[in-house]
Amino acid sequence: MPPMRHPGLLLLFAALLAAPLSVAAWRPWPPRNETSGGAAGLAASKKFEGSSEFVKLQYHMGPVLATAITVHPIWYGPWPASQKRTIRAFLRSLSPPSPPSAPSSPTVSSWWRTVRLYTDQTTANVSATVTLGAEKSDARMSRGARLYRLDIQAVVRDAVSARTRPLPADSGGVYLVLTSPEVAVENFCGQVCGFHYFTFPSVVGYTLPYAWVGNSATRCPEVCAYPFAIPAYVHGRKPEAPPNGDVGVDGMVSVIAHELAELASNPLANAWYAGTDPSFPTEIADLCEGIYGTGGGGAYTGQLLTDERSGAAYNVNGVGGRRFLVQWVWNPVLSYCSGPNALDQ
Repeated sequence: MPPMRHPGLLLLFAALLAAPLSVAAWRPWPPRNETSGGAAGLAASKKFEGSSEFVKLQYHMGPVLATAITVHPIWYGPWPASQKRTIRAFLRSLSPPSPPSAPSSPTVSSWWRTVRLYTDQTTANVSATVTLGAEKSDARMSRGARLYRLDIQAVVRDAVSARTRPLPADSGGVYLVLTSPEVAVENFCGQVCGFHYFTFPSVVGYTLPYAWVGNSATRCPEVCAYPFAIPAYVHGRKPEAPPNGDVGVDGMVSVIAHELAELASNPLANAWYAGTDPSFPTEIADLCEGIYGTGGGGAYTGQLLTDERSGAAYNVNGVGGRRFLVQWVWNPVLSYCSGPNALDQ
């Protein structure tokens, strides 16, 4: 068996074998409270907003992703080239592009600067360098169209052990499993839109940080692609126009951003999170659920930017003239949620 990338984590690995297969399960809209018609759920996402006294974010002595990060997308299911281009553009935007191709402010890379504020016990920050790495496609859905959580690790294993063009078992790699609308994943839509964890050596052969995000376009856009789709129980609210014209993929981008931020600051479930249980932590993006701009929280996204020609909503600019709407993350210096489109900076 190949060696674990973090051999000192044997005890942690053994303790977590019996735990749920993710440490973050996120949806951009709070679950509906069935007894109250949703009102309690709308208020719930405001519980952490701007409250440094309420939030007990702590560092638990584990590593952050301090070396250059390479994101390896694994496209599971049939993916049109246009949708891949949108997601690739977002991933390429996380590191500052060189002039003259640098996008105008606010940028995706300036959003990532908040994630970079998190350090490990050596005072090393989360890496500023995030690059798009090798990719793998499984358009035929070799493990079927219905996946359990542990199956996501098997998808990663298939990609790194493939006979032809396997993904590298990369020491700085993050493995991003992206499922197409045809694929149903355990608890998708009902409880989660994405999650992250690390692979088990007994399953994959390595300890590798990974995340899964699903395309909700035909299943539950009102749950996982909010605010580009609105739940039926929210009356009088119109959906925002997606900046890349694709409700499912534009919704995915924010979930991808959420999971990458948490992978970088808590890759092995023992770094930055609030709460006492590493299997059910509240992480740096969970603290800012539903907040995309100044004043956001509850049923309000916050102040967004609007594309003058298309009318689409966005809050960051990316490479190639792309625009995206991504959720804010918790700023450990300011002790509240922040983003590059904040009106007070």
